[in-house]
Amino acid sequence: MNIFIMGAPGSGKGTVSSRIKEEFNLNHISTGDIFRANIAGGTPLGLKAKEYTEKGLLVPDEITNNMVKDYLMNLADKKNGYLLDGYPRTLDQAKAFEELTKGTDLAVDRVIAMDIPFEELTRRITGRRTCKNCGEIYNIYYKPPKKENVCDVCGHELSQRKDDNEASLKVRLDEYAKNTAPVIAYYDDKGIVSHIDASKSQEEIWSTIKETLKNK
Repeated sequence: MNIFIMGAPGSGKGTVSSRIKEEFNLNHISTGDIFRANIAGGTPLGLKAKEYTEKGLLVPDEITNNMVKDYLMNLADKKNGYLLDGYPRTLDQAKAFEELTKGTDLAVDRVIAMDIPFEELTRRITGRRTCKNCGEIYNIYYKPPKKENVCDVCGHELSQRKDDNEASLKVRLDEYAKNTAPVIAYYDDKGIVSHIDASKSQEEIWSTIKETLKNK
C-alpha cells in the first residue's frame, strides 16, 4: 500500500502518520528525509540539489521527482509500501511522479487528506506552547499546563514559536491553498482520496483512517 498524506500545517499529519506506519508496517518518509539522505550521501541528484539549496533557491521539480523515485526504489526494507509526507507539493510534481511510477509497484494507491477549518487550525497553532527544557508540548485551549506558562513535567517556563501566530498561519495556508489544494483535487478526480475530518478527536480520526485503509 502506497500512501500520500496531505494537510495544512497543524492538521495532525504527524500524529496519525506514526500510527499508520505502525499499524500497516509502512515506511514513513518525508521529503526532508529524502533530501538529507541524498545530500549527505553525495549522490548525483543530492549534489545537484545542494547547488540550489546553498544559494537559497528552490530545487527544480525534475530533481525532486527523480530523487523521490530513486529513494523509494532503493529502500533497504520495502515493508508493505510507503507513507509519504510533504510530497507532491505541486500539481506538476504529482503529474511527473505519476509518469515516473506508472505501471510499477511505486505508484500511489491512496491519498489521505486531513481537512480542517481555519478557525480550528488557528486555535491549534496559536495555542501551542513548548517546554524548551524537556520538549513537552501543550495547548492553552486543549491541553493547558496546570500552572499557567509552566511545564507540568519539569517546572520550566513554556515558550511559543515566533511563527505560531495568526498572520504567519495565514501565509502558510495561502501557500497550501495555492499549491497543494490543486494536487488533492487532481487525485480526487482519480477517486483515490480519503477526506478525513481532522477537527475531531485523535481517536475518532484514527478510527476513521484505520477503517478506510483496511477497506481500501
